[in-house]
Amino acid sequence: MSDIHQEITFKSSPAKVYRALTDPEEIAAWTGMEADVSPDEGGAYQCFGVYIVGRYIELVPDKRIVQAWRVFNWEEGVYSLVRIELTGDGDHTTLVLDQYGVPEKEVSHVEPGWHKQYWNPIKKFLREV
Repeated sequence: MSDIHQEITFKSSPAKVYRALTDPEEIAAWTGMEADVSPDEGGAYQCFGVYIVGRYIELVPDKRIVQAWRVFNWEEGVYSLVRIELTGDGDHTTLVLDQYGVPEKEVSHVEPGWHKQYWNPIKKFLREV
């Protein structure tokens, strides 16, 4: 298993970035696909159709998101732990992603996938590009 660490800067408030990552309507808007998300601790998380699934472990509004996270075709029962920390002010947010327990053979797909499937579309959705 491997870990992934990324730091991304957004030109939006932590509250806006947090909503983009937890609100089902906003997730559907930036992914272009329906999202089945229950944004409560213990709530299920499914986006990109059925491609990404998991459960929220901890939610601290505008500050932290922790999820059990997996790609649908990973070996049954294999989840990684995703921890997202948000810091900043009304105009900028630094997002720190730490993902633990990614299957070794999946790292080359998952690591760039965060930028391609998450960070770049969220920046576009927040009109930062």
